[in-house]
Amino acid sequence: MLNTIIVDDEEFARSSLYFLLQEHCEGIHISGIAKSVAEARTLLKNNAIDLIFLDIAMPGENGFELIPDVREYHSHVIFTTAYDQYALRAIKANALDYLLKPIDIDELKVAVEKAEKYISLNKMENSRADRLQNLAQNLAEKTEIRKISLPNGQGYSLVSIDDIIHIAADSNYSVFHLSNGDTITVSKVLKEYEELLPDHQFVRIHKSSILNLNYLKEYNSKNGMEVILKNGEKIAVSRRRASEFAEKIKSYTRIHGDQ
Repeated sequence: MLNTIIVDDEEFARSSLYFLLQEHCEGIHISGIAKSVAEARTLLKNNAIDLIFLDIAMPGENGFELIPDVREYHSHVIFTTAYDQYALRAIKANALDYLLKPIDIDELKVAVEKAEKYISLNKMENSRADRLQNLAQNLAEKTEIRKISLPNGQGYSLVSIDDIIHIAADSNYSVFHLSNGDTITVSKVLKEYEELLPDHQFVRIHKSSILNLNYLKEYNSKNGMEVILKNGEKIAVSRRRASEFAEKIKSYTRIHGDQ
């Protein structure tokens, strides 16, 4: 649902648009109605508004004077006016659409559908940007990460990184093997966790394996290099990662001694 406000100084125009939206646009939730730009500012300040149906020619401040506030609160505008000479200026104000009064029902439906698609995509992009920003922050502080949240199908499991024995790739999924014997399968590729987890403790030993060095018991090269974990599991080390693995072992040993 798009949280929407109607801004128009004419009572008939406000009520007409309200009933058209209620009757023909299921995806619209009308959060308020304003008779002026000043009232619209108050609604924007106190509500999360996705979409504004905004009249242009109003006494006092005209609709264009609300645009800075629209941008500040990340809302979007469909202009409604009886005067088509404003069309070019509406385009420059980045309006989603421009409807002439009396408003045609079909044109209104098209405008709302366009707004729903645009705003939904915009929210997805903002959400993606937020996730990337959070990931970047985690990467910058990855030596400090001690817990990660993993989606478990019903919610999220908060897992201490010290409880992760190893992570195995399964196509586009990552399977976490935990010290209590549980496994959690996550719909993310192994690369994301390779970048996220602290590299002094975790090492990619194969295209399909990340190992927590705290659980390493021994490693050998009897049948190609492999590691043996404290729980008895054996995992292959790929040739291309063998030298990197050896360097990690040296660094890990210097930090942890003979633990």
